[in-house]
Amino acid sequence: MKINMKAVIIEDEHLVAKQLERKIALVADDVEIIAILPSLKTARKWFMENAEPDLLFMDIQLSDGISFELFEYYQLTCPVIFTTAYDEYAIRAFKSNGVDYLLKPIAEEDIKKAIARCRQQIGNKILPQGDMQQLIKLLTEPNVEKTHFKEKFIINIRGQWIPVNTRDIACFARETLNYMHTFKAEKHALDYDSMDEIEALVDPRQFYRANRQHIINIDAIQSVTLHENQKLTVTLKPPLQIRTDISREKAPVFKKWFDR
Repeated sequence: MKINMKAVIIEDEHLVAKQLERKIALVADDVEIIAILPSLKTARKWFMENAEPDLLFMDIQLSDGISFELFEYYQLTCPVIFTTAYDEYAIRAFKSNGVDYLLKPIAEEDIKKAIARCRQQIGNKILPQGDMQQLIKLLTEPNVEKTHFKEKFIINIRGQWIPVNTRDIACFARETLNYMHTFKAEKHALDYDSMDEIEALVDPRQFYRANRQHIINIDAIQSVTLHENQKLTVTLKPPLQIRTDISREKAPVFKKWFDR
């Protein structure tokens, strides 16, 4: 049996917030979005003047601060679903404690599952504060899990194993095989079955999954072109002759990753 819930979205990208609102309406008609708050400042003011909602969708990195600061001002006990492009592995560990996450760009099926879990928690609304404080610590302080990324990749050249430092890789590309392209425009095949496997090995603060074909290094970007349909084209620095597209849905997430 469904439980009617009032929800608040905290998200500083207007397009992302409206997309999330539409997707919530499609998969959960019993969830009413009563407010979309675009900044930490407006969120503080809203919670000062309004009762706590049944459910909270919260982006982590806002234009004027980190949304976790809200927990320093208010004792929020409603289930929280974080909407984020970062730190998903740390958040994943807290699923069983009433905290969930949606990784941008957000899929409708993921929203549906997250809301279903929250429905089960409404009967016992108190989220243990200790768990939330530990989560905040994990996401705001360095930890071993977040820094364990691959430092070098091994390539095979004429029967020899040659190491290539990850920092020297401009991008990874999917063609017939998976390849790396260095900043010097050297191209080497990699012994990995999928781009998903490669993506999990590199630091998401340094490398961005632009699409199914490319994972790009932030230091390799020469320019970004915005098209009328809100799609982006990323051009990598010479001597690389690589351009790759980013969809309209992923454009706001890319902008936040790139502009930091």
